[in-house]
Amino acid sequence: MKIVLQKDVLNLGDAGDLKEVADGYARNFLIPRRLAVRANDGNTKAAIHQKRLAELKRDKRVKVMKELSSSLDGKTYEVKVKVGENDKLFGSVTANDIALAIKNTGVELDKRKLDLGEPIKTVGEFKIKVRLAEGVVPQIIVKVVGQA
Repeated sequence: MKIVLQKDVLNLGDAGDLKEVADGYARNFLIPRRLAVRANDGNTKAAIHQKRLAELKRDKRVKVMKELSSSLDGKTYEVKVKVGENDKLFGSVTANDIALAIKNTGVELDKRKLDLGEPIKTVGEFKIKVRLAEGVVPQIIVKVVGQA
């Protein structure tokens, strides 16, 4: 059966794709869950149009994120934290702390875009990847400074 995917389906395709699948898979799984509709002229044209709009939206978002990336890439942001003996932090530096330090410079950034890898628990400089969009990953430097 030919179907048009309404949403992204793992191991099958993305929204707007025209696919040929087994009748039972389409009738019993995809169509009842509103993941797909039967392919006819109207659905196919609508799906192609929807896919085009999604690509334009994604391209626009990537363009905006590239501009943001150029303003972030390589910059150093300072995070002040309380430390105890031997410069050991009380707790750790989180993505939220770094996002606030970036916000103080005038750039609005979601904390979920920061890729810390593992929590920062020491004083020093750390390179952090910022995942803005697909293929747009600038690096920033976070300088953790202790204060008594």
